[in-house]
Amino acid sequence: MTVLGARGAGVRRRGRRRGDPWLFRELDVTVEAGDLVAVVGPPGSGRTTTLLALARRFRLTAGRVDVRGRVSLGHVPDVSAPEPVFTVAEHVRERLALLGRRHAPVPLHGLDPRKQGQDLSPYERQVLGVVLAELAEPAAIALDGFDDGLDPREQESLWALLTEIAARGRAVLVTAREVDPSRFTTVIRLSTEGGLAAGEREEAGR
Repeated sequence: MTVLGARGAGVRRRGRRRGDPWLFRELDVTVEAGDLVAVVGPPGSGRTTTLLALARRFRLTAGRVDVRGRVSLGHVPDVSAPEPVFTVAEHVRERLALLGRRHAPVPLHGLDPRKQGQDLSPYERQVLGVVLAELAEPAAIALDGFDDGLDPREQESLWALLTEIAARGRAVLVTAREVDPSRFTTVIRLSTEGGLAAGEREEAGR
């Protein structure tokens, strides 16, 4: 089942700049239930903007993105980062209250429920973001910076969690500087020279 589709999607750079005015453009992608999608590229290539546009949290300049169901954000710095003084347990309780759901045991995937947001490591912030995103029972989860500040062991642990989520039928979208394309259903490659680099969407087999 298709949960997300982009057709001719693009975002222009803000302000006047020399060179290509587009951050990314002409993005066509279809995301099915259970897909693992990576948006990759160097710093400044527009990874976060592309992710937010696919989640319909950023206004497009061109094209369209259609979503069937909800896309929940995991950890996206400056957008959905943890509250510094809230504990993990308090984050969960607040999110359940906002969703109008009863308080119930929630898998924390190894997180200390007493730990405050300001004390969480980059890996723990990612895990908390996934925990909170799943509470909304979305069709897809989007998280930023899969490889930012995580050592190889932590990346493998996060990968195991994301593949478990995908196996349950939720699509997962991540940004990263680079990934092993064989692990992902789709890889969207960006550049700093005007968005989608020449072809720009690699279909990969898991």
